Amino acid sequence: MLLKLLPQMLVDGLQLGFVYAIVALGYTMVYGVLHFINFANAEIFMCGAFIGAEVLIALLGAAAGGGWTVFAFAVALLAALVLTGLLGVFIERVAYRPLRSAPRLVPLISAFGVSYFLQDFVRVAETFAHNSFYLTLPSIFKREFVLNEYTKVTVRAILIVGVCLAALAILYTFIHRTKVGSAIRCVSQNQTMSALLGIHVNKTITTTFFVGAAMGGVAGTMFAIQYGMINPYIGITIGNKAFTAAVFGGIGSIPGSMLGGVLLGIIESLSKAYISSQMADAIVFGVLIIVLLVRPAGILGKQTREKV
Repeated sequence: MLLKLLPQMLVDGLQLGFVYAIVALGYTMVYGVLHFINFANAEIFMCGAFIGAEVLIALLGAAAGGGWTVFAFAVALLAALVLTGLLGVFIERVAYRPLRSAPRLVPLISAFGVSYFLQDFVRVAETFAHNSFYLTLPSIFKREFVLNEYTKVTVRAILIVGVCLAALAILYTFIHRTKVGSAIRCVSQNQTMSALLGIHVNKTITTTFFVGAAMGGVAGTMFAIQYGMINPYIGITIGNKAFTAAVFGGIGSIPGSMLGGVLLGIIESLSKAYISSQMADAIVFGVLIIVLLVRPAGILGKQTREKV
Protein backbone atom coordinates (compact mmCIF):
# COMPACT_ATOMS: atom_id res chain seq x y z
CA MET A 1 0.00 0.00 0.00
CA LEU A 2 2.75 2.46 0.98
CA LEU A 3 4.67 1.70 -2.20
CA LYS A 4 1.58 2.31 -4.31
CA LEU A 5 1.30 5.81 -2.84
CA LEU A 6 4.83 6.70 -3.93
CA PRO A 7 3.96 8.14 -7.38
CA GLN A 8 1.34 10.46 -5.85
CA MET A 9 3.79 11.62 -3.20
CA LEU A 10 6.38 12.35 -5.87
CA VAL A 11 3.84 14.38 -7.88
CA ASP A 12 2.90 16.39 -4.78
CA GLY A 13 6.55 16.85 -3.88
CA LEU A 14 7.43 18.12 -7.34
CA GLN A 15 4.63 20.69 -7.21
CA LEU A 16 5.83 22.04 -3.89
CA GLY A 17 9.50 21.67 -4.74
CA PHE A 18 9.34 23.81 -7.84
CA VAL A 19 7.64 26.60 -5.88
CA TYR A 20 10.47 26.40 -3.33
CA ALA A 21 12.98 26.47 -6.18
CA ILE A 22 11.53 29.62 -7.75
CA VAL A 23 11.50 31.49 -4.42
CA ALA A 24 15.01 30.22 -3.64
CA LEU A 25 16.23 31.90 -6.83
CA GLY A 26 15.40 35.29 -5.30
CA TYR A 27 17.82 34.56 -2.46
CA THR A 28 20.42 33.16 -4.86
CA MET A 29 20.31 36.11 -7.28
CA VAL A 30 20.87 38.73 -4.58
CA TYR A 31 23.41 36.68 -2.65
CA GLY A 32 25.37 35.95 -5.80
CA VAL A 33 25.85 39.67 -6.51
CA LEU A 34 25.90 41.35 -3.09
CA HIS A 35 26.69 38.40 -0.78
CA PHE A 36 23.69 39.50 1.23
CA ILE A 37 20.64 37.48 2.29
CA ASN A 38 17.49 39.35 1.25
CA PHE A 39 15.07 38.00 3.85
CA ALA A 40 12.38 40.32 2.47
CA ASN A 41 12.22 37.94 -0.51
CA ALA A 42 9.70 35.84 1.44
CA GLU A 43 7.30 38.78 1.66
CA ILE A 44 7.85 39.60 -2.02
CA PHE A 45 6.60 36.08 -2.70
CA MET A 46 3.59 36.80 -0.49
CA CYS A 47 2.87 40.07 -2.33
CA GLY A 48 3.08 38.19 -5.62
CA ALA A 49 0.48 35.73 -4.35
CA PHE A 50 -1.92 38.56 -3.46
CA ILE A 51 -1.34 40.48 -6.68
CA GLY A 52 -1.93 37.40 -8.80
CA ALA A 53 -4.96 36.38 -6.74
CA GLU A 54 -6.60 39.81 -6.84
CA VAL A 55 -6.15 40.13 -10.61
CA LEU A 56 -7.43 36.60 -11.15
CA ILE A 57 -10.50 37.15 -8.98
CA ALA A 58 -11.28 40.45 -10.70
CA LEU A 59 -11.03 38.95 -14.19
CA LEU A 60 -12.93 35.76 -13.36
CA GLY A 61 -15.66 37.86 -11.79
CA ALA A 62 -16.02 39.81 -15.03
CA ALA A 63 -16.63 36.79 -17.25
CA ALA A 64 -16.61 33.02 -17.33
CA GLY A 65 -15.52 30.23 -19.62
CA GLY A 66 -12.52 28.01 -20.25
CA GLY A 67 -10.82 30.35 -22.66
CA TRP A 68 -11.33 33.33 -20.39
CA THR A 69 -9.89 31.38 -17.43
CA VAL A 70 -6.66 30.78 -19.34
CA PHE A 71 -6.51 34.47 -20.29
CA ALA A 72 -7.21 35.55 -16.71
CA PHE A 73 -4.45 33.26 -15.44
CA ALA A 74 -1.94 34.61 -17.97
CA VAL A 75 -2.75 38.24 -17.09
CA ALA A 76 -2.56 37.52 -13.35
CA LEU A 77 0.81 35.81 -13.76
CA LEU A 78 2.18 38.67 -15.86
CA ALA A 79 0.88 41.30 -13.44
CA ALA A 80 2.43 39.52 -10.46
CA LEU A 81 5.74 39.12 -12.30
CA VAL A 82 6.00 42.79 -13.31
CA LEU A 83 4.69 44.36 -10.11
CA THR A 84 6.76 42.23 -7.75
CA GLY A 85 9.79 42.93 -9.93
CA LEU A 86 9.17 46.66 -9.55
CA LEU A 87 8.62 46.14 -5.81
CA GLY A 88 12.01 44.46 -5.61
CA VAL A 89 13.60 47.41 -7.40
CA PHE A 90 11.91 49.86 -5.03
CA ILE A 91 13.07 47.92 -1.97
CA GLU A 92 16.64 47.81 -3.25
CA ARG A 93 16.67 51.54 -3.96
CA VAL A 94 15.12 52.62 -0.65
CA ALA A 95 16.18 50.02 1.92
CA TYR A 96 19.42 48.49 0.65
CA ARG A 97 21.38 50.82 -1.65
CA PRO A 98 21.92 53.53 0.99
CA LEU A 99 23.32 50.83 3.31
CA ARG A 100 25.61 49.13 0.78
CA SER A 101 28.80 50.37 2.46
CA ALA A 102 27.48 49.72 5.99
CA PRO A 103 28.46 46.66 8.06
CA ARG A 104 26.73 43.48 6.84
CA LEU A 105 24.42 43.34 9.89
CA VAL A 106 22.80 46.68 9.04
CA PRO A 107 21.18 45.74 5.69
CA LEU A 108 20.15 42.44 7.26
CA ILE A 109 18.20 44.33 9.93
CA SER A 110 16.75 46.52 7.18
CA ALA A 111 15.57 43.38 5.38
CA PHE A 112 13.69 42.23 8.46
CA GLY A 113 12.13 45.70 8.76
CA VAL A 114 10.94 45.53 5.13
CA SER A 115 9.47 42.08 5.80
CA TYR A 116 7.38 43.25 8.74
CA PHE A 117 6.30 46.38 6.87
CA LEU A 118 5.05 44.36 3.87
CA GLN A 119 3.21 41.90 6.12
CA ASP A 120 1.38 44.67 7.94
CA PHE A 121 0.75 46.71 4.79
CA VAL A 122 -0.90 43.78 2.99
CA ARG A 123 -2.87 42.84 6.12
CA VAL A 124 -4.27 46.37 6.49
CA ALA A 125 -4.96 46.74 2.74
CA GLU A 126 -6.76 43.40 2.48
CA THR A 127 -8.77 44.02 5.64
CA PHE A 128 -9.83 47.40 4.27
CA ALA A 129 -10.79 45.91 0.89
CA HIS A 130 -12.42 42.65 2.00
CA ASN A 131 -12.94 42.96 5.78
CA SER A 132 -10.54 40.02 6.15
CA PHE A 133 -6.88 39.44 5.41
CA TYR A 134 -7.62 35.88 4.30
CA LEU A 135 -8.23 35.73 0.56
CA THR A 136 -9.95 32.75 -1.06
CA LEU A 137 -9.58 32.04 -4.77
CA PRO A 138 -12.00 30.20 -7.05
CA SER A 139 -10.80 26.72 -7.95
CA ILE A 140 -9.46 26.62 -11.52
CA PHE A 141 -7.73 24.03 -13.69
CA LYS A 142 -9.07 21.27 -11.47
CA ARG A 143 -9.58 18.59 -14.13
CA GLU A 144 -7.85 15.36 -13.11
CA PHE A 145 -6.04 12.66 -15.02
CA VAL A 146 -6.36 9.35 -13.19
CA LEU A 147 -3.19 7.34 -13.76
CA ASN A 148 -4.20 4.51 -11.44
CA GLU A 149 -6.19 3.83 -8.29
CA TYR A 150 -3.72 5.75 -6.12
CA THR A 151 -2.34 8.41 -8.45
CA LYS A 152 -4.12 11.46 -9.81
CA VAL A 153 -2.57 14.41 -11.62
CA THR A 154 -4.52 17.64 -11.97
CA VAL A 155 -4.17 20.12 -14.79
CA ARG A 156 -3.23 22.60 -12.08
CA ALA A 157 -0.27 20.45 -11.01
CA ILE A 158 0.95 20.12 -14.60
CA LEU A 159 0.57 23.87 -15.06
CA ILE A 160 2.53 24.68 -11.90
CA VAL A 161 5.42 22.41 -12.82
CA GLY A 162 5.37 23.62 -16.44
CA VAL A 163 5.36 27.33 -15.57
CA CYS A 164 8.09 26.90 -12.97
CA LEU A 165 10.27 24.89 -15.36
CA ALA A 166 9.79 27.53 -18.06
CA ALA A 167 10.69 30.32 -15.62
CA LEU A 168 13.81 28.47 -14.49
CA ALA A 169 14.88 27.78 -18.08
CA ILE A 170 14.33 31.42 -19.12
CA LEU A 171 16.27 32.67 -16.10
CA TYR A 172 19.18 30.31 -16.73
CA THR A 173 19.31 31.37 -20.39
CA PHE A 174 19.12 35.03 -19.40
CA ILE A 175 22.03 34.72 -16.96
CA HIS A 176 24.29 32.66 -19.21
CA ARG A 177 23.38 33.74 -22.76
CA THR A 178 22.79 37.51 -22.65
CA LYS A 179 24.97 40.59 -22.18
CA VAL A 180 22.98 41.65 -19.13
CA GLY A 181 23.46 38.21 -17.64
CA SER A 182 27.18 38.43 -18.32
CA ALA A 183 27.22 41.79 -16.54
CA ILE A 184 25.46 40.26 -13.53
CA ARG A 185 28.01 37.45 -13.38
CA CYS A 186 30.85 39.95 -13.71
CA VAL A 187 29.50 42.17 -10.92
CA SER A 188 29.12 39.09 -8.72
CA GLN A 189 32.87 38.50 -9.10
CA ASN A 190 34.17 42.03 -8.51
CA GLN A 191 32.17 45.26 -8.48
CA THR A 192 35.21 47.54 -8.75
CA MET A 193 36.67 45.71 -11.72
CA SER A 194 33.23 45.62 -13.37
CA ALA A 195 32.95 49.40 -13.10
CA LEU A 196 36.41 49.77 -14.67
CA LEU A 197 35.23 47.58 -17.55
CA GLY A 198 32.35 49.97 -18.20
CA ILE A 199 29.57 48.01 -16.53
CA HIS A 200 26.98 50.15 -14.74
CA VAL A 201 27.08 48.43 -11.37
CA ASN A 202 23.97 50.07 -9.87
CA LYS A 203 21.83 49.26 -12.91
CA THR A 204 23.09 45.69 -12.88
CA ILE A 205 22.21 45.28 -9.21
CA THR A 206 18.79 46.82 -9.85
CA THR A 207 18.22 44.33 -12.67
CA THR A 208 19.22 41.51 -10.34
CA PHE A 209 16.64 42.59 -7.77
CA PHE A 210 13.97 42.93 -10.45
CA VAL A 211 14.58 39.43 -11.80
CA GLY A 212 14.80 37.81 -8.37
CA ALA A 213 11.62 39.52 -7.16
CA ALA A 214 9.79 38.67 -10.41
CA MET A 215 10.54 34.99 -9.79
CA GLY A 216 8.90 35.42 -6.39
CA GLY A 217 5.82 36.86 -8.08
CA VAL A 218 5.58 33.82 -10.35
CA ALA A 219 5.92 31.44 -7.40
CA GLY A 220 3.38 33.38 -5.34
CA THR A 221 0.74 33.23 -8.08
CA MET A 222 1.25 29.49 -8.59
CA PHE A 223 1.07 28.91 -4.82
CA ALA A 224 -2.19 30.86 -4.57
CA ILE A 225 -3.75 28.87 -7.41
CA GLN A 226 -2.66 25.57 -5.88
CA TYR A 227 -3.81 26.13 -2.30
CA GLY A 228 -6.77 28.45 -2.91
CA MET A 229 -6.43 30.49 0.30
CA ILE A 230 -3.67 32.92 1.22
CA ASN A 231 -2.88 35.36 4.02
CA PRO A 232 -0.13 37.94 4.67
CA TYR A 233 1.94 35.44 6.65
CA ILE A 234 2.41 32.68 4.06
CA GLY A 235 5.85 34.07 3.29
CA ILE A 236 7.20 33.08 6.71
CA THR A 237 6.98 29.33 6.18
CA ILE A 238 7.59 29.28 2.43
CA GLY A 239 10.41 31.80 2.70
CA ASN A 240 12.19 29.82 5.40
CA LYS A 241 11.94 26.63 3.38
CA ALA A 242 12.99 28.34 0.16
CA PHE A 243 16.03 29.78 1.92
CA THR A 244 16.74 26.29 3.23
CA ALA A 245 16.46 24.98 -0.34
CA ALA A 246 18.94 27.59 -1.57
CA VAL A 247 21.44 26.64 1.14
CA PHE A 248 20.74 22.94 0.59
CA GLY A 249 21.50 23.12 -3.12
CA GLY A 250 24.26 25.72 -2.84
CA ILE A 251 23.28 29.36 -2.41
CA GLY A 252 24.63 31.49 -5.23
CA SER A 253 24.12 28.68 -7.75
CA ILE A 254 21.02 28.70 -9.97
CA PRO A 255 21.16 24.95 -10.67
CA GLY A 256 21.80 24.41 -6.95
CA SER A 257 18.68 26.37 -5.97
CA MET A 258 16.62 24.41 -8.50
CA LEU A 259 17.93 21.08 -7.22
CA GLY A 260 17.60 22.09 -3.58
CA GLY A 261 14.00 23.21 -4.00
CA VAL A 262 12.89 20.07 -5.82
CA LEU A 263 14.65 17.75 -3.37
CA LEU A 264 13.23 19.66 -0.40
CA GLY A 265 9.68 19.36 -1.76
CA ILE A 266 10.06 15.63 -2.38
CA ILE A 267 11.61 14.98 1.03
CA GLU A 268 8.81 16.91 2.72
CA SER A 269 6.11 15.08 0.79
CA LEU A 270 7.61 11.64 1.49
CA SER A 271 8.12 12.49 5.16
CA LYS A 272 4.46 13.43 5.56
CA ALA A 273 3.30 10.24 3.86
CA TYR A 274 5.64 7.67 5.34
CA ILE A 275 6.82 9.05 8.68
CA SER A 276 4.78 11.85 10.24
CA SER A 277 3.15 15.01 8.96
CA GLN A 278 4.00 16.67 12.27
CA MET A 279 7.66 15.72 11.98
CA ALA A 280 8.05 16.61 8.29
CA ASP A 281 9.67 20.01 8.90
CA ALA A 282 12.06 18.57 11.49
CA ILE A 283 13.08 15.85 9.03
CA VAL A 284 13.66 18.40 6.26
CA PHE A 285 15.93 20.54 8.43
CA GLY A 286 17.63 17.44 9.79
CA VAL A 287 18.54 16.40 6.24
CA LEU A 288 19.85 19.92 5.63
CA ILE A 289 22.11 19.70 8.68
CA ILE A 290 23.50 16.35 7.54
CA VAL A 291 24.18 17.65 4.03
CA LEU A 292 25.93 20.78 5.34
CA LEU A 293 28.09 18.69 7.66
CA VAL A 294 29.32 16.79 4.62
CA ARG A 295 29.25 19.68 2.11
CA PRO A 296 29.16 23.05 3.91
CA ALA A 297 28.63 24.92 0.62
CA GLY A 298 25.62 22.79 -0.35
CA ILE A 299 25.19 20.06 -2.94
CA LEU A 300 26.24 22.14 -5.97
CA GLY A 301 27.86 24.99 -4.08
CA LYS A 302 31.57 25.85 -4.22
CA GLN A 303 33.90 26.74 -1.41
CA THR A 304 35.09 29.70 -3.48
CA ARG A 305 33.18 32.95 -3.99
CA GLU A 306 29.82 31.98 -5.52
CA LYS A 307 28.62 33.11 -8.91
CA VAL A 308 25.06 33.89 -9.89
